[in-house]
Amino acid sequence: MFRPCIDLRGGRVVQIVGGSLTDSGAGTVTRFESDHPPRFFADRYRRDGLAGGHVIMLGPGNEAAARDALAAFPGGLHVGGGVTLDNAVSWLEAGASHVIVTSWVFREGTLDQPRLRELVNRIGRSRLVLDLSCRQRDGDYFVVTDRWQKFTDLRVNASTLQSLAAHCAEFLVHAVDVEGLCRGVDLALVKRLAQAATIPVTYAGGASSLADLETVTRVGQNRVDLTIGSALDLFGGQGVRYADCVAFNRRQSGTRAA
Repeated sequence: MFRPCIDLRGGRVVQIVGGSLTDSGAGTVTRFESDHPPRFFADRYRRDGLAGGHVIMLGPGNEAAARDALAAFPGGLHVGGGVTLDNAVSWLEAGASHVIVTSWVFREGTLDQPRLRELVNRIGRSRLVLDLSCRQRDGDYFVVTDRWQKFTDLRVNASTLQSLAAHCAEFLVHAVDVEGLCRGVDLALVKRLAQAATIPVTYAGGASSLADLETVTRVGQNRVDLTIGSALDLFGGQGVRYADCVAFNRRQSGTRAA
């Protein structure tokens, strides 16, 4: 299935090359910046029945823009980027169906289990999405934090996915090395996610055509959904028509219902 997104930088809806993102902004490659406010996209997703998309705040200064999107589609979007124990509840109260968390549950490159348990106790497993966005190193996939700049020691493998599934409702996984490049998805990672997934997973990174959506649905064994960003005509791309993604989801929903 197709999952929509709203990526925010400086309060504006953008598409970037994921691996280029930095704290200072220097060197960040922006492929698209919209003149439309965030709620324009959120309202579109609401009207087209595309619940479960994500709003990602890429750095500070995006809180008002994120709240604008959530207000346009109450209960229909996940929100992530700077979510902590202290603000998670406020984001749910602002209209997010789930909060997405990565960096806050890591300390010095290692998963902080007490922090994770504390967060689950505060908001409940059913409202939490764990972001396991990753990059390759030494032939394996490792979760990266802090705007995808810092490697952790946590591998994205069956053991990790199965153990963490007990603490959250879904996983979000950006393949950072191909994010925003529109050169094809990382099918090896998609297969790994599908083989170990016991809860819903959304994969993002590299999608360039409707065929990628069809392939991820097939290879992901209907356990892995796909986010399409830079290639989507809604974000200035030329590879994928948003209307085709909406139609794909409707066909899939009909097939699953049958």
